[in-house]
Amino acid sequence: MRPRAVVFAYHNVGVRCLQVLLARGVDVALVVTHEDSPSETIWFGSVAAVAAEHGIEVIKPADPNDDALRDAVRRAQPDFIFSFYYRHMLPTDVLALAPRGAYNMHGSLLPKYRGRVPTNWAVLNGEAETGATLHEMTAKPDAGSIVGQTSVPILPDDTAQQVFDKVTVAAEQTLWRVLPALLAGEAPCLPNDTARGSYFGGRKPEDGRIDWSQSGERVYNLIRAVAPPYPGAFTDIGEVRFIVAQARLAPPGVRIGAPRTNLPPGLHVSDNAFLGVCGDARVIAISELWHALDGKPAVITPAEFLKLTHTSPHS
Repeated sequence: MRPRAVVFAYHNVGVRCLQVLLARGVDVALVVTHEDSPSETIWFGSVAAVAAEHGIEVIKPADPNDDALRDAVRRAQPDFIFSFYYRHMLPTDVLALAPRGAYNMHGSLLPKYRGRVPTNWAVLNGEAETGATLHEMTAKPDAGSIVGQTSVPILPDDTAQQVFDKVTVAAEQTLWRVLPALLAGEAPCLPNDTARGSYFGGRKPEDGRIDWSQSGERVYNLIRAVAPPYPGAFTDIGEVRFIVAQARLAPPGVRIGAPRTNLPPGLHVSDNAFLGVCGDARVIAISELWHALDGKPAVITPAEFLKLTHTSPHS
């Protein structure tokens, strides 16, 4: 008899890990996912669509504490519960409905970066690697024993989306590798020493505000960590908001024209190009800048920037 599972899932990791379960012969009786928010840019795959393709029942409760959700899980009679980038903590009484265990796929190398948006935090903090970890679910977030994990590199110019794409593959590889042992009741149970790790909360769009007095490395890491399709790192000049969509940090000591070395920290136009000057005099070469007039971001040229800000170019 095939092992039976209820899957809580969303986003690309949810899509790929659900497909791994199906490819490994797991009977997925129910998929629990989210309604897409009209205020969010949906750049990722649909778990609900994959479930529908396979004839799997899908529900989208707003509250994981809803009694109707408990009833649906109970009716599904799962051996296992899996959570793949589902955005809510699951109550312990729901987890207890799976006699063979409940497991979550987290987008970091636990115990590091427990909590929310771990990929963005890892990029923001200048980490050189991250990964994906499958672990047992407990009452505390990302605190259960580790079943398996896979690491991926974070290159110096990687954006959070590029790293997230790698983490998605790492999640798929991790689940594919450990699932046979998990289904056989022979999976490893490795310590997850939260005292040696770190916990991070969610991030809001306002957290993308650039402080040009910070070091070039810190500013660049912020730009990479929230680059589109995330809300983007931004700076305000007057009443106009500018979003740095694509950029690169110039090497230390690099001069791109003598006048630039005298510019104060902030966003500037010089030689018909955008650049950001940071508190340690490092320069960020900006290849794509957006303005957010009327709440609708659009690419802007240096000439349009100068007109909007009523500033003079540096040449």
